[in-house]
Amino acid sequence: MRKLLVVILGIALFACSQQPNGYKITVNLDGAEGNIILEQREGNKLVGVDTAEVVNGVAVLEGEVEMPGMYYLSVNGQRNKATLFVENANMTVTGKADSIAAAKVSGSATHDEFQTINEQIQKIGEEYMALYQESRAASTAGDTAKANELMKQVETLYASVGELQEDFVKNNPASYVTPLLLTQIQYEKDVDELEALVSALDPKLSEVPEIVDLKAKIEKLKTVAVGKTAPDFTQNDRDGNPVKFSDIYSKNELTLLDFWAAWCGPCRAENPNVVATYNKYKDQGFSVLGVSLDRDKDAWLKAIEDDGLTWDHVSDLAYWNNAAAKIYAVNSIPSSLLVDKNGVIIAKNKRGEELGKTVEEFLNK
Repeated sequence: MRKLLVVILGIALFACSQQPNGYKITVNLDGAEGNIILEQREGNKLVGVDTAEVVNGVAVLEGEVEMPGMYYLSVNGQRNKATLFVENANMTVTGKADSIAAAKVSGSATHDEFQTINEQIQKIGEEYMALYQESRAASTAGDTAKANELMKQVETLYASVGELQEDFVKNNPASYVTPLLLTQIQYEKDVDELEALVSALDPKLSEVPEIVDLKAKIEKLKTVAVGKTAPDFTQNDRDGNPVKFSDIYSKNELTLLDFWAAWCGPCRAENPNVVATYNKYKDQGFSVLGVSLDRDKDAWLKAIEDDGLTWDHVSDLAYWNNAAAKIYAVNSIPSSLLVDKNGVIIAKNKRGEELGKTVEEFLNK
């Protein structure tokens, strides 16, 4: 009898410890009619994964995922979507169809992790946007000192978001939320910092698509790191004439390779600083080659004219598929690097006052 009890107890414990074979997502959205659609991002587009009809106000999605990941839920594929981490568990989504982004998701431990840090990020975002509006109001009223002080607070809060995300990555190396956050902070990291963060992750995350992509990016970034020789390329200028990068940098002591676009707000905001640096040091051997990620030639040419960018410019008008941007692993702009006359990369992504200081120090060494 004792052996039988032990066997029964063991079976019960085993059954309790088993994870569901797949996911079951019960969706209850007030006002929902038609179909509930579950999608996942592949590259730059969303791909349908599962669909369930709304019956008596409820839809049930059932399937299986290889690992927890971010998905998007919508009513009939509408633009408004709920973001959720799906894992093989019994999950529920409740809310209103006309405000699906605010729907409550329960049953996924991974989504709970995501929701916690996302709420912290949103709170900081609300704080710095409020300060930004105050700064604009102060600037309009002519109170420049107050506007500048408020903008410093905005910048500090904005930077704290990245610090919060990086802390999560470091403290949660096995979380399936970590790959998402890593992709968001990667742009501010040099290749050594990024590689250190990825190397510290739990091995189970190695097959997560974001991590696979990051590892490939790291290998490419190593080829364009500080101290390496800048890969050469040729693209057409505004008049359709081919321009070779090495022909530009070999004629100057220092050249800024500047990836930008007319449609890029931060790029246009940085342009006055690049102009000032160029005008100050162009007679000392400093030059710029602008590489545009535009696809509208007229917009590109107008931005060059409007911003007073009097240096050489090239583009293949291929948007994010710009061939030079691919070579340099550029996936956010503005992005730039400084190259000496031998083509050696001496610095990357120097902006604002830091660009001028770096150029001055190099030319006066």
